[in-house]
Amino acid sequence: MLNTDSIRREFPFLKRTINGKPIVYFDNAATSQKPKVVIDALTNYYSEHNANVHRGVHKLSQEASEIYEKAHDKTAKFINARGREEIVFTKNTTESINIVANGLGLKKGDEVFISEMEHHSNIVPWLMLKEKFGINLRYIEVDSNGELNLDKLEKEVSDKTKLISCVHISNFLGTINNLEAIGRIAKKRGIKFMVDGAQSVPHMPIDVRKMNCDFLAFSSHKMCGPTGIGVLYGKKELLQNLNPLTGGGDMILEVNYNSFKPNVLPWKFEAGTANVADGYAFGVALDFLNEIGMNNIHKHEQELTNYALEKMKEVSKITIYGPENVNERGGIISFNISDINAHDVAAILDERANVMIRSGHHCVMPLHKKMGLSGSARASFYLYNTTSEIDTFVNLLKEISKTLG
Repeated sequence: MLNTDSIRREFPFLKRTINGKPIVYFDNAATSQKPKVVIDALTNYYSEHNANVHRGVHKLSQEASEIYEKAHDKTAKFINARGREEIVFTKNTTESINIVANGLGLKKGDEVFISEMEHHSNIVPWLMLKEKFGINLRYIEVDSNGELNLDKLEKEVSDKTKLISCVHISNFLGTINNLEAIGRIAKKRGIKFMVDGAQSVPHMPIDVRKMNCDFLAFSSHKMCGPTGIGVLYGKKELLQNLNPLTGGGDMILEVNYNSFKPNVLPWKFEAGTANVADGYAFGVALDFLNEIGMNNIHKHEQELTNYALEKMKEVSKITIYGPENVNERGGIISFNISDINAHDVAAILDERANVMIRSGHHCVMPLHKKMGLSGSARASFYLYNTTSEIDTFVNLLKEISKTLG
């Protein structure tokens, strides 16, 4: 396992106590904590380098532009893209998905497949296009084990299908979907393939060329970086033909009263003043993760998840959702205890021992409804979590089950 003692010392937040007790932070699927090097990078940028990018010939503007572009280069290398022209900085995963949804030029009768386990960010944009243009939105079924029915998908795609968009790791079930199989189905029929990598890119090695996806969306704030920066990866030839979502400064080469010429990639999609400070700090976060090693992080989380699943079996009246095989799931465990409201479980954990988990529908309301659930409690792990924290968590779950279940 990772040297978590050393890693935890890098995170100021984890040194905090509330009512004299340490914090057990198990809400990493929502957002991660930030190491000191990332926090310092933000201060350093505003103290030493602050200027607008691509707008001036003076030294500070040139320096800021170099810093910002280097962050794109680091991101490209991190996911094995071909270069910075395939990396668009956005606000978040949601905006990245919306850029693709609105840029493809879909029309009435065109078909899009998404899975039943998608986050609202990969449902609502397509529902909006269905309402506006009359596209057909179809769903890949989730079976009782929390896995996708890909045999049925292969039979149902057609010449009308323009895109398959699927989450890599479910933020509710923890399922790691078989992207290679989905990619093969898409490529065989000439269908574009987009991946929501919000829960996978921060936690495991990602190679977009091996994945053979056309688009990949993810966010900085879930991977030790700042909020306000997301990423849209797209194959260069596809981004060149994709319509930009936002128009304005920096996304143009030339403007006339009756026409404009868009900028080169990736700036074609980055209208207005860039979020340079967060982009710079995101690059520092990538350096931090690379130093630890994404394989090491993934193995650590698998060990934590396996440990937690075994321990949680000792809790009476508990129902755990998602695949039983730890190799088929990420570091996310959603559960319910008897008929206790998930918000009550989360509130008791927080009040008694500062154990911080998520409760509710986790922006996956349709699948909760399909499963007959009003919500669930969710614990999610990251590189700085430990087995002793899991022990604290599970011991409290046993108490809750015994007293309220």
